[in-house]
Amino acid sequence: MDDNLPENLPEPANLRFLRRLVTVLTATMLLGVVVVVGLLVTRLSGSKPDLPASVTLPIGASALAFTQGDDWYAVVTDQNQILIFGRLDGQLRQTINVD
Repeated sequence: MDDNLPENLPEPANLRFLRRLVTVLTATMLLGVVVVVGLLVTRLSGSKPDLPASVTLPIGASALAFTQGDDWYAVVTDQNQILIFGRLDGQLRQTINVD
């Protein structure tokens, strides 16, 4: 090694700036990860949808899809029909044939 170099050289300004920039970037990224995880937890842990206890379909029909509104829910069957039921009484309100 070269014995002529002093051991305690002052840190160059560019290197000091770069070190601070990396530190700020690291802190910003950590804060961003915490915010994203917090948002995911609050959005995905909400109340579950209020599903009906049972749905009575016509004989021979099986459900392919389910959706719901404020006072109704609908079931798409394998017979190309959409069955709309009342949420409170569970009675069939409307049948829509899909061509």
